[in-house]
Amino acid sequence: MKKKIVFCVLALFLTLCIGGLYLYKILMTSNVETKEPQYLLIYPGQGYDSILDNLKETGTIKDFNSFKLIANFSGYKDKIHTGRYELTNGLSNLRLIQKLIYGRQTPVRFTFNNIRTKDQFAEKVSEKLMMSKEDFINALDSEETLKEYNLTKENNLVIFLPNTYEFYWDITPKNFLSKMKKEYDKFWTDERLSKLNECGLSQIEASILASIVEEETIKNDERPKVAGLYINRLKIGMLLQADPTVKFALGDFSLKRVSGGFNQIDSPYNTYKYQGLPPGPIRIPSEGGIDAVLNYEHHDYLFMCAKRDFSGYHDFTTTFGEHQNNARQYHKKLDKIGIK
Repeated sequence: MKKKIVFCVLALFLTLCIGGLYLYKILMTSNVETKEPQYLLIYPGQGYDSILDNLKETGTIKDFNSFKLIANFSGYKDKIHTGRYELTNGLSNLRLIQKLIYGRQTPVRFTFNNIRTKDQFAEKVSEKLMMSKEDFINALDSEETLKEYNLTKENNLVIFLPNTYEFYWDITPKNFLSKMKKEYDKFWTDERLSKLNECGLSQIEASILASIVEEETIKNDERPKVAGLYINRLKIGMLLQADPTVKFALGDFSLKRVSGGFNQIDSPYNTYKYQGLPPGPIRIPSEGGIDAVLNYEHHDYLFMCAKRDFSGYHDFTTTFGEHQNNARQYHKKLDKIGIK
């Protein structure tokens, strides 16, 4: 009888050891194999079986049956969270299921610059985040957003500052806008607000002018001078006559020469036809562009024309006669090389 008891105890001990080793293996040992991180996207309302199918299709799970066993045992079916989950090499079943059950997403790094239109920006947002292009624009242009942020549909792009940000993939449009507005407000430090007051512009007006300046010159060191020219024109009520605003009104940024009928287009963005700043930015201005306006160069220039050497810089003059001469020489050069 004693031998039987000892044998049973040993058998039970061995069974527990083997079971424990097996449990340890399926829980703790690496079960994700991938050279580069891949991502599992889980959408609102997506079912358990669909999620498992998508995970299997990534081809990163070495022993899918063991993962499915853990998923079933942990009750994951009733603990699904939307999100973007990183599948990194060496991840165990336990670590992976913990990610999914507790919604431990990996943030998306969202970088943007050189954005001209709302549609273009919405497209970029929808490429990186779960929200659709339409949902983003509807939220941005909603009466609630415009009222809360004191904006209009024409100028609401000013709250976005080109940079790199981190968001969770399933962030709502409302929360996305709230975070971007907070970043915009942080940009406007007391020092910048003081300079803004000296310029005689509002925050929105400074951003709109910065968008024109950035489209007008690709040279960072020339931007304060260009900004100063346009501020001079604003102060005396002179038309800005900025070619980039016409290109924006036409929706054609490839134009090399703005002349003739082009600058007669009837649009509030056409600064050849309408006085003052346009109703909104013609691109999303950068922090550097806004700072160029806030630190504009004080001078008497009212006219500018691209240099004939195509260096990207401009010739600045105080009189229209000098400007006409520069413009004739520049257009002759364009004609010579066949630019229409």
